[in-house]
Amino acid sequence: MASADIPPKVQQRCRIAEIVQYSCENTEAGQLHCFPIPRIFRMCPGRPAVEITRFVNIDLETGAVEIPPADQALPKAKVWRDVVTFPPEEEKSTPNGRPD
Repeated sequence: MASADIPPKVQQRCRIAEIVQYSCENTEAGQLHCFPIPRIFRMCPGRPAVEITRFVNIDLETGAVEIPPADQALPKAKVWRDVVTFPPEEEKSTPNGRPD
């Protein structure tokens, strides 16, 4: 949802939240190597959380995060029941749509 659609008093009560997810791969030596993937969200009362990760500037040396101004248009939020997911590619290739 665009920030302009959120009343100014509600914008002031919006919180910024960060989670860190990891993408992991097995190395040829049999070790697990993981990379952190930070995700930033704007959470406003009475509205679904909006991921704003691609709209923030992150200083990779210090970890400082520059949040976009409140008047910057952000993507429209969706409640989880409206989020469409797709099966991984390997599941699509089986005849019954289920992993073997």
